[in-house]
Amino acid sequence: MRPQSIAAALSLLGSAALALHNQFPINTVGETSVGPLDVINSNPGHINSVNSNSEQWRFDESPPENATGNLVFNTVHSLLQRWPNTRYRNGHNIVPGVIPTGTLLYHSTNGSHMIPSGPEWTAMDPEHSIFFSRGNGSDWHLTLAATRPLKVLYFDGNSAAKLSEGTMDTQDIIAWGEPRPDRFFDERNRIDDLCTWGKEFKIDGFARMEMNFEVMLCDFTAGVEVVSFVHLTLPRDDRSFPAPTSLDHYYTWIRSFEFMHSGSWHNRYPGDSRIVLDLTGLISLYDTALAPSLVSVRTGLERCGHRVLGISPDDISRVMRNLIKIVTRPHPIGSGIDWKTLIHVIVDRYADRLELTQRLLNVASSDPQELLERAKLAQTQLSVMLTPYLLHSTVIPSAGTLGIYSSQWASPIFRLCVRTHTSQITNLIPLMTSSERLLLKAIEDTTREICRVTTKMWAVGVMSGLDTLFPIEPNEELDATQIMNDWRQDIQKLMSWLDWSVWIKCRPACDPEEMCYLSTWPINAPRPERPLPSPRNSQNLTNSPEAQNFADRVGQAKYSVEDWSLPQPRCIRRLQPYGF
Repeated sequence: MRPQSIAAALSLLGSAALALHNQFPINTVGETSVGPLDVINSNPGHINSVNSNSEQWRFDESPPENATGNLVFNTVHSLLQRWPNTRYRNGHNIVPGVIPTGTLLYHSTNGSHMIPSGPEWTAMDPEHSIFFSRGNGSDWHLTLAATRPLKVLYFDGNSAAKLSEGTMDTQDIIAWGEPRPDRFFDERNRIDDLCTWGKEFKIDGFARMEMNFEVMLCDFTAGVEVVSFVHLTLPRDDRSFPAPTSLDHYYTWIRSFEFMHSGSWHNRYPGDSRIVLDLTGLISLYDTALAPSLVSVRTGLERCGHRVLGISPDDISRVMRNLIKIVTRPHPIGSGIDWKTLIHVIVDRYADRLELTQRLLNVASSDPQELLERAKLAQTQLSVMLTPYLLHSTVIPSAGTLGIYSSQWASPIFRLCVRTHTSQITNLIPLMTSSERLLLKAIEDTTREICRVTTKMWAVGVMSGLDTLFPIEPNEELDATQIMNDWRQDIQKLMSWLDWSVWIKCRPACDPEEMCYLSTWPINAPRPERPLPSPRNSQNLTNSPEAQNFADRVGQAKYSVEDWSLPQPRCIRRLQPYGF
């Protein structure tokens, strides 16, 4: 192709990208549509062009109250990670994926060495499946290997926790057409009905998280083969009969802890990488265009109170239509962008620096000189974050012409900061699925707010004479106390809005004989209101009555309503006595 033809084609593609984005706004209910920005003028070298639309880069425009870009961004970054999904139990995402060939799955039985003939639960780690062995001499442990990629759907959150408060809402929509909190214990019918629905679409199973990740496997004869099926020697635990001895109780604690410990291997990014998700088919119930009825349901609630209960029948129908389109796609589609890595890059780039800046600002001192020094250190950190965007063409207003809180002169820096991660991929919008356009919008909304707040803070520091790279003499006396107070509020509001779980950690760090812990189902769960039990298979992995009563027997002394609602990290021993 001739150069002229290539240029013309690129120009046409850019125009099509802009038109398509305007045609398909994402998250349009209750928020301003701010999509890929100035595609025609995406060259950073032209950042000061009159086409940059300075009105779009106002520092006083915070995200709308019902915006969900930060929630989409955060939940996608948290997929398959145990820590954030333990912290916020009620999932909002349904994501297609595969379990690669050769991956091992584990299933424990009591008193039977027969391959299950119907849907059953399998674990990703043997510590999980062995937990459900009773240790009474009848323990058979089955190890399977995938002989081909297994097609699965993943429900995020603590989606295998048997709770009525919202952990199972998304899977109930598929199994029963609506959230059914009254059936939170009905695991046998849930797995049967999910597998019945999925059979038409050749879905092999459904991935969830308990204290570790599991797969509800629909057919033990399709796509898997037996690696081993062995009779184990295991110590009896206190779910066995006859009544347990103190030694039995000791082994129960060990087995319980190791179950949870194995889950902690997947606490942080990349999480459990043995389940490979396809984000081009992401279904998010935080997508306000997909599920607008949930906007009013969430209004005024903290995130720990968000759930899918209350979604309208029309929205459920729309979700199911979209899901069926996704699971029936004949081959992978989309732009080819690695969204998972892109989101992680952004978290990596800002998380530690925002945390350090917040620490610098949280100083309890009334000494003006100490406050001034801390303010200068904070200004340095803001400059570090913005260094790739500090344009040589930046014009600092003369001292006295503007107040220290006038920041609009820094809007080119703000714009470049926002656009850098996405300016080129907007050319791929015509290739993107609706899920990818949602992800693009979530990334732009998130980076926009990070850049708005940090650039505004940095500009105040410059106008106050705190910056060494752009030194000016302010026309008024510096009030370090006021600046520190304002900055402290800005950074706290930003970090609360982002709410990244990487900031939730034990302080100080745990001893080598300890691990950092969040209150976990079932160990610290409140005692459930037990409904009448439905018929169930006593040999399945996660549904035995003894397992579901486990919370009644251990850990209750440490339980508090506040800690359960929004768990706070604490160190627990990795050796007896554990003390959850």
